[in-house]
Amino acid sequence: MAPHDAVLGWDEDATAEAYAAFTHDFPMYSATSRDLALRARLTNSCLVVDLCGGAGATAEAILTLVPRHARVVSLDNAAAMQRVGRRTVRDPRLTWVTARADELAGHIPAGSVDAVVCNSAIWKTPVPAVFAAVRQVLRPGGRFVFNIGGGFAGIRHEDERATRTGPSLNRLIHEIAARDYGYTAPAKAVGPPKLSLEAVIAHLSAAGMDLTDTEIVAQHGTVAEKKAWLSIPVFARPDGDFTHAQRMEILTKAYAQTAPETPTVTSWLVVVAQRPGARP
Repeated sequence: MAPHDAVLGWDEDATAEAYAAFTHDFPMYSATSRDLALRARLTNSCLVVDLCGGAGATAEAILTLVPRHARVVSLDNAAAMQRVGRRTVRDPRLTWVTARADELAGHIPAGSVDAVVCNSAIWKTPVPAVFAAVRQVLRPGGRFVFNIGGGFAGIRHEDERATRTGPSLNRLIHEIAARDYGYTAPAKAVGPPKLSLEAVIAHLSAAGMDLTDTEIVAQHGTVAEKKAWLSIPVFARPDGDFTHAQRMEILTKAYAQTAPETPTVTSWLVVVAQRPGARP
């Protein structure tokens, strides 16, 4: 889940510790991880890759579904995230590899992997290069399962459309930052989504993989969960010239204007692809 690229803060201990605590306290990452792992059909797998695996939440879900003899590799470029993961996920079947997502094929033998799973990160990677690397390591018939946040994919689940809960925490944060801290939000870029389904299909085809299934799903949470997520340094808002302490002050003021148990809905595009061919 930590992305491949060098996003400021991902490889810092404060972010890694806060991210791991959030994963432990709230169900978002464990739920999405289990959903992706189930779609990967891991029952008879021998080798599975958790791509952009962060602190190991998705690896944990994979380990509950693979056979006892199977091996799991969690690959991520943020060493701080993996340091936390090694402390909390100690299954001997799991190996940690510190590398970028597009370097996958340099660490895993070609044609040896039964499934590659990537939770909450694929849009932050160089997608064409990563898809090509995934195709190289997958065995014939091997599955590639990943998800894309709704805003990045340009999709919304009907549950998100139907939920009316008042101003969002993000909106309140920006209003308070403007009112109390002189913040001016940058103009929103107008253009296509960062990684639409159409783009995914084109990239998969160019890499030599087949799209087998897609689904728009909804992740249900609360404003309290959203507040905890926005407390993680790398996710804290607003952007700009603020210290983390200032961002937490703004977040506290915004959160005070909400009800903690107010429902929230996040949309995800789930994609299942496959390397052509039958398992040898």
